[in-house]
Amino acid sequence: MSFFCLLWVPLFYLLRRSFWDGKTTGGVWALLLGSITAIIQFFTGDLISPGGFGFSRWLFGFVDIVSLPVVLSLVIYLIIIIFQGNSSGVDFANFALLWLIPIGALRALSWSSGSDPIMLVMAPILWTALAAGIPFFINRLMDSSRWYTSAFSILCILALPAAAAAVYWAFFAQQTWLGFALLAVTNVPLVLSFTQAAKS
Repeated sequence: MSFFCLLWVPLFYLLRRSFWDGKTTGGVWALLLGSITAIIQFFTGDLISPGGFGFSRWLFGFVDIVSLPVVLSLVIYLIIIIFQGNSSGVDFANFALLWLIPIGALRALSWSSGSDPIMLVMAPILWTALAAGIPFFINRLMDSSRWYTSAFSILCILALPAAAAAVYWAFFAQQTWLGFALLAVTNVPLVLSFTQAAKS
């Protein structure tokens, strides 16, 4: 399972690159800043202390396990784009996946002693679901001129990280069917992004 946590994100990145052609910006920054973030969290430990099966466990999943690493990478990439003032070659998913590679490597190291499949298997799957799913709606938001499409995209951008943390919570609470249902929903935008790429 540790090897899965170590290799899943880079293998998914290579798979995605086979669908998307062209030069994208920010790759070096993604690896550098992702490595710095991973090292800092490795030495500082978790930011949230989970207290059972309630909201604190969901918040722990959101901040320390699943959602915040991806959301942070997308926010940083947006800041880089704004300061560069150049929108050519922008690929939020590419940046997020590269950011997650060093994070996945150090998480595989720190989580290996526990051999917890929720951490070592489910978390990397959720990272890639968010790293590909949120940019799918960001692109829809950027390309849309209709208010209702924009509103729906914003709602999905906000809901996906919350749903991913709920997947972690559900499996931790042994709500297996709920966990798989939420996992399927969380991965729908990822599947749609690949379907759209295959058609283009």
